[in-house]
Amino acid sequence: MQAAQARRFIDASYVSTDVVIVEEKLDGSCVVVAREGDAIVAYGREGGRAELSLNEGRRLFADWVEANAARFREVLIDGERIAGEWLALAHGIRYELPHEPFVVFDVFCKDQRASREEVRWRTKRAKLTMAGLVHEGGPISIEDAVKKLGRGFSGAKEKPEGVVYRIERKGRVIDVAKWVRADKVDGSLLPENTGREAVWNWRP
Repeated sequence: MQAAQARRFIDASYVSTDVVIVEEKLDGSCVVVAREGDAIVAYGREGGRAELSLNEGRRLFADWVEANAARFREVLIDGERIAGEWLALAHGIRYELPHEPFVVFDVFCKDQRASREEVRWRTKRAKLTMAGLVHEGGPISIEDAVKKLGRGFSGAKEKPEGVVYRIERKGRVIDVAKWVRADKVDGSLLPENTGREAVWNWRP
C-alpha cells in the first residue's frame, strides 16, 4: 500500500468525510454462505463446496450451515453471500469462544460489499455474530487501534491476530486493508504442520 493511500486509514491528521471502520481480524477459516435460489450453500474461500472438502473443519461448517439454513434464508436473497470466519478448528490462535463459531465480516450484494450498518442489521436479524468493532470515525493509527482491540471480542487465548480497516463513503465500502501482528505464525496449530492431533475451539 502506498503511503498516501495508507494515510486515509491511519493518519489522524488526515481530513476527510469518509468513515474509517476497524474490526478485529480473526484467525480461522474464511468461508462463505450463499443463497442460490432457495438453497443455502456453504463454500470455502477458494470457491469449493464445504461439504466436499477434505478438511474436517470445513465439513463441520457445511453441517452447521445446513442446520441453520433458515437463519440465512431470512436475510439473504438469491445471489447474495455472507462471508465470515469459521473458528471451529484452531489454526494459529486458540479461542474460548463466547459465541457461535461463525463470525460475519461481510455481506455481498451483486458483488458489492454492504456497509457495516447493513451487515449489522442482517446479522442482528439472523441472530448471527459480527466481527467486533474496534473503532468507527476518522483515521486511527495501528498502535491506537491495537490498544483499543485489547484482548479482542472472541476469547483469544493469545494476542489477537490483528485488525481490518475499512473506509466507507456515503454508505459504500471504497477500500479495505488489514494489519497482522508480525509474530503471528499462520497455521501453527494445524495437524498438517504439527504432526499432532487437531486443536478444536468448538465441536458439535
